[in-house]
Amino acid sequence: GMTPPNSARTSLGRRPWLIAVAIGLAVILWMASGAIGRDRAPTPAEAGSGDEPLTQVQVRMLEAQPVMRYLTLYGRTEPARDVELKAETTGRVVAIGAERGEPVEAGEALVTFDARDRQARLAEARALLRQRELEYDGRKKLKAQGYVAETQLAEAAANLERARAELRRAELDLSYMTIRAPFAGAILERSVEVGDYLTPGDPVAQFVDTRNLVVAADISEKDIGRVSGHQEAEAALVTGQTVRGRLRYVAPVADQSTRTFKVELALDNADGALASGVTAELRIPVGNVLAHKVSPAVLTLDDDGTLGVKVVNELGAVEFYPADVAVSSPDGVWLAGLPATANVITVGQGFVRAGEQVAAVPETATGETLRAGSPQ
Repeated sequence: GMTPPNSARTSLGRRPWLIAVAIGLAVILWMASGAIGRDRAPTPAEAGSGDEPLTQVQVRMLEAQPVMRYLTLYGRTEPARDVELKAETTGRVVAIGAERGEPVEAGEALVTFDARDRQARLAEARALLRQRELEYDGRKKLKAQGYVAETQLAEAAANLERARAELRRAELDLSYMTIRAPFAGAILERSVEVGDYLTPGDPVAQFVDTRNLVVAADISEKDIGRVSGHQEAEAALVTGQTVRGRLRYVAPVADQSTRTFKVELALDNADGALASGVTAELRIPVGNVLAHKVSPAVLTLDDDGTLGVKVVNELGAVEFYPADVAVSSPDGVWLAGLPATANVITVGQGFVRAGEQVAAVPETATGETLRAGSPQ
């Protein structure tokens, strides 16, 4: 009654799921043993084995150099002088001497009024003055001979002074008939035309100085202590022109709404090459500083979103320095605040963090650019 061995094998072959269960149990036990092994703390020998390679970065050694630091402000060019011309006497406009925008020299006629009888009044005032002078001289001689009282001489002197004042008044009234350019410049706007009748105080034209310009900008209250009046500075205009001048004005009091101080850079525009009213970048030198020149490509952001550069210190660790831009130029920026000698990371700075140990490779040590963050 015993079952032959081959019959046992036959029954096992009829149950293939038993084989699958056995294999599955073996796999689970093997994986569990691996997980337990990973949870175990590494031994000192394992920890110091250095099996995990350091991230390799490319660095460039830079030496600090003294550069002039500039304070950069944005403003616009404006006429150095802007005046509103008004009528100083009564009269009708009979001639326009200059149109809007035309360059004129100082003293040129802009608007002329009808003189009417003013020339005759001037001739009358001159004749009266001559008469009063003769009367005074005559009484003065008679006074010396005792024929004229002191009061009569004083009366003649008063009449003489009155005649002089009338002549001066007539001369001024005639001069008011022509409104002239107070300085070299141009008419920005004109309020009158031929035929207009004006009285003293009526607006005639807005006149601007086009030969002398200023760059007007606002400086923050934290930077005002670094700027002084009459110092040299330069301005880059949006037209591509760069000009130099001196600060003619630094506001003594901050604007209450913006908390900024107005500054003005005086520019000579005798040749009329500079445009007024255009955007300008004002650069004011504020002293020498040690800085490193870097390409904008090496700038990166830290975890807080601060723009800066990453360097490798003497211990092989990454350090982050916020970007303190001293000077900007077309081919790079000068950064202050770095160590005197700095190994700036030029490739791989986006793949390492401050405090991380890295393998630094000088740029000249390899002929090809390393792939960013690739461990070697």
